Amino acid sequence: MENKKTKNMVSIVIPTLNEASGIKKTIGSIPIETLRKMGFDTEIIVVDGGSTDGTDRIAKELGARIVYEFRRGYGRAYKTGFSEARGDIIVTLDGDGSYPSEYIPQLIKFLIENELDMVIGQRIPKQGAMSKINALGNYILTMLIKMLFRIDIKDSQSGMWVIMKDVLKDIMPRGNGMEFSEEIKIKAYFCRNRVKEFPIPYRKRLGEVKLRRFRDGIRNLLYIFVIFLHSHFGKRCYE
Repeated sequence: MENKKTKNMVSIVIPTLNEASGIKKTIGSIPIETLRKMGFDTEIIVVDGGSTDGTDRIAKELGARIVYEFRRGYGRAYKTGFSEARGDIIVTLDGDGSYPSEYIPQLIKFLIENELDMVIGQRIPKQGAMSKINALGNYILTMLIKMLFRIDIKDSQSGMWVIMKDVLKDIMPRGNGMEFSEEIKIKAYFCRNRVKEFPIPYRKRLGEVKLRRFRDGIRNLLYIFVIFLHSHFGKRCYE
């Protein structure tokens, strides 16, 4: 059952699977005191897929609430985390230290001041943070989305975004895998249209790379066409 919302709370949802190398930096960099001065309480929800390296233990020691989701899938982990979130505002992060947790107050401020439904962290990779093949894949997927759906987006695969929880009921993706990230952005633009990007630094991940570049890239590419068909050729929102 979905938890009751709490006003003036930010829920930070982090999916993990063996991220002991990066979870300490990810959680430790969250500026809880800054958020408190902005008027927000903070809850950190780590959705763990069955880590064997102590990720869940480390996260719990750092104050996170641990939720287990043993069914595989990046999107499935987020759906589980969202159902547990009590805040009006939800922030997403990877647990590998690649996204700047310290930027959360800036993103929230940008969301509120511009009366947006969603803010996407547009990654500006630091030197060596993103491989050339990953950068190329992101470019191809983003350009395809821009062309098919005629939306102005620069980073369709970013894993850091801020969203109003009430919006999720209108744009919850169907996908349960890596395609979840691009689908929620397309639906946010398409169904709500109060979305903007905000530049953030992107760092080299800590720990083992889990992205299956070719398989996940092809799956994301094909899924864009699935979304396109469900939206009746990019002309309307879909459930």
